[in-house]
Amino acid sequence: AGFAVELRDHDDLAPIKQAMGVPRSQASCHTAEIDGYFVEGHVPFEQVHRLLRERPVGVAGIAVPGMPLGSPGMEADVQHDYDVNLIGGAGSVTRYASYPAD
Repeated sequence: AGFAVELRDHDDLAPIKQAMGVPRSQASCHTAEIDGYFVEGHVPFEQVHRLLRERPVGVAGIAVPGMPLGSPGMEADVQHDYDVNLIGGAGSVTRYASYPAD
């Protein structure tokens, strides 16, 4: 998707998520940082590109909480509805995009 990636494995991501401002309610299995924003979980690349294009002020990052079936990397015969959430610097959560099950 056009991103240079540096992979860092950690046994405990909780301190990293906390330092980046990821609310517990929005946590998932993967945490990334790109251009000052966090990207939490299985976020579609189109939403990462949108975040970087729009560069909303007062936003810490975007998240897909949990590991919903049908999200990127979680493809399966079953698909669940899921949202991509915009996380404010104070931990506020706002729906940024929705992906309904087929």
